[in-house]
Amino acid sequence: MSKRKAVSSPNSLLISSQAARWSQQHILSLLSQVLILLITIFIATHMVIYLGERRLQEDWADQRYSELQTVASLASDKAAFLQFRTQTFAKAELLRQYLQHPSKPQQQKVAESWDSLTQNIPELLGLSLFDPQGKLRFSTTNSFDNMQIPATLMGSARNMGGNDIYTSPMSFTPIDGILEPYFYQLSWIENPDQSIKGYLVTYNSITKLLESIKPAFFNQNSPLLLLDTQGFLYAGANQPEPLTNMPDNLGSSLKQTYPELWKDMAMNNYGQFYSTDATFVYLKVELTNQYETKREYFLLSYIRHNDIAERYLEWRMVILIAGVLLALLATALIVLRHLFVLERRAKHNSLQLSHGLFNSEMSCLIVNDKGRINSANLNASKALALPIDNLIDRSVQRVLQLDNERFKQIEEALTHHQQWRGEINIENDHNITLQTHIRSEVCPYSKEHYWLVTLEDITILYDSQRQAYLYQLLSDSAVATALTDASGKLIKCNSKFDHLMSLNGETDIAITELLGDELKNQWQNICAQISLQGEWTAQIMPFTQSRYSHCLKTTLAGQLAYDGEIEFLICTFEETLPTIALNNHSNVFGHRSAIVLRINELENHFNQLSEQTKMQSSLMVMDINPNAIFSHMGNMSQLEKRQKDIELQLLIELPLNYQISQWQVGKLVILLPETDANSAHQYAMKIIHCLEVNDLSEGINIGIAGYVSPQTLEQYLANAEIALKRAKQSVDQNICQAFTRINHTDHLN
Repeated sequence: MSKRKAVSSPNSLLISSQAARWSQQHILSLLSQVLILLITIFIATHMVIYLGERRLQEDWADQRYSELQTVASLASDKAAFLQFRTQTFAKAELLRQYLQHPSKPQQQKVAESWDSLTQNIPELLGLSLFDPQGKLRFSTTNSFDNMQIPATLMGSARNMGGNDIYTSPMSFTPIDGILEPYFYQLSWIENPDQSIKGYLVTYNSITKLLESIKPAFFNQNSPLLLLDTQGFLYAGANQPEPLTNMPDNLGSSLKQTYPELWKDMAMNNYGQFYSTDATFVYLKVELTNQYETKREYFLLSYIRHNDIAERYLEWRMVILIAGVLLALLATALIVLRHLFVLERRAKHNSLQLSHGLFNSEMSCLIVNDKGRINSANLNASKALALPIDNLIDRSVQRVLQLDNERFKQIEEALTHHQQWRGEINIENDHNITLQTHIRSEVCPYSKEHYWLVTLEDITILYDSQRQAYLYQLLSDSAVATALTDASGKLIKCNSKFDHLMSLNGETDIAITELLGDELKNQWQNICAQISLQGEWTAQIMPFTQSRYSHCLKTTLAGQLAYDGEIEFLICTFEETLPTIALNNHSNVFGHRSAIVLRINELENHFNQLSEQTKMQSSLMVMDINPNAIFSHMGNMSQLEKRQKDIELQLLIELPLNYQISQWQVGKLVILLPETDANSAHQYAMKIIHCLEVNDLSEGINIGIAGYVSPQTLEQYLANAEIALKRAKQSVDQNICQAFTRINHTDHLN
């Protein structure tokens, strides 16, 4: 395989492994964009359909309004024509001859003339003739026999006459069993001297009047209603599928069935009204204009929105199909854009990886199927400590210093598993250890096999593991050793400690549980001493339920953190013989200095001392309350803080065999073994000087007593109290010593 092909092979491999992949982030991004797109298209489509239907409603309303205006104009003209026809008939020669010579033949001629008019004018329902007193002379129809001329139109009370025609308000009358809306027109028949000769009344059908106009000038699919100014229906009944809140019977009131619409009509002379299910158009018209009053009515028409939607169905389908196509195209565009971005990013990443393969921190070798190195990067050259030119075309077995058996194992692993992992030691000037990963790959173009070898220098890790192993061997000594944290929780231990405490590998335990309750109670004081002096040493005897059976010399050494707090404790345990006889009160004894004990603990420690040690001891009582300024409860916390500060200063330089204890709040007791009166006085002065340096010497008084055999600690303290009282009474010194003899005679120094 040529070097060019060898270099292109890993590039092809990396490109195929870095193909476009839909991550969860890309899928969520695509879904969110598609969802927003669908919502936007849905809203836009809905808005277009809604605006289209609304526009169609407005167009219909404009067209119906124009038709209503035409109907109103024609109805007014029709009413005027009927007035003219009534006036012409009233002045006709036949009627004048009948009034002069009333007879049956003349009446028959008048009726025949009227019938000829009704054949050409279907709005005319009938004719009635009244005498000057308002009594009916004859009528062409029986439907209006109960007709009475209003008194305001008769005699001298009338305001009209001559050529005037009176038009009545609309009314209902049954004709052939059907309620018929009508209005009548009245003409005055006068003599030459303007006296009344009679009254001619013609009856006109409102329904037929509108039906004669509507077919030619109004849409037959839209209902046409006629209402008076009170909302009663006079025309337009029997609508096809009327609305539930629209009047459909003659005489019913729109004011009651649809008050919202009527309120809008009552406040305007014309307009449009939109409800949730229909669009209404109305127009107030004046059929006749006469002296005494106006005859105004409302023309009303409406259309259901469902009907408009049906008319708009084709456009709705066109818009929906366009919206779906737009959504599909936009979705496809978004998907293609994401694919383009992923492909471009994948190719870019592949090129970067391919380009950076031999420029990265990874050490790489490309080896052909014959075991010869075809290519190597700079890091591989540094790891193998050989120039790149010296690596090319060399055997990988010799470069990696592999014997024949191990190289054969690698070849078998690559044949069966296509990869091999292991550690290889290169013996040269640096003696490096390499973590090696070898993969068997196939070139996608030539189908030839090659090895991709990656090397990682783990020399430091290998050395660290070896050092850790050596430290483990070193810690497995004859001394039981354990590592704990500041709270005493066991972290690590050697096999000797595990055997001593019978842990059997258990480490989830505290050192205080293994050494007894007394050490557990003193743990805070022990940690305080370790923080000040670095270590704590004592002898610990077995106790009930202890895991050891011999006295242990115990040393706790502290490892401090940067802030001065204990981070770890190194604990060592050696079996030894006890130096002091064991009593029933304690299993911890020995070096107890630098621990602030309670007074009962000090008494136990004092009782453990031999009589000879007691004879050579002194006892010091220190009063730290200056002039009793901390006497009341409000200042107790300040006194306790002052006492803690003084205790800390005393513990810093406390001799190893001395023991300090808290007696009362404001008083400390220090036991000084193997210390005569002069040494005790010098130590007291050293304490005063140390406290002066730290601004803590104010009000300090010290009483010192020597031991008188036999004597209890209580008696010992009483003698020291006598010296303390004398020190407080002294003006020029605050240290006093007392030696009490057996006959209780006090000698004060």
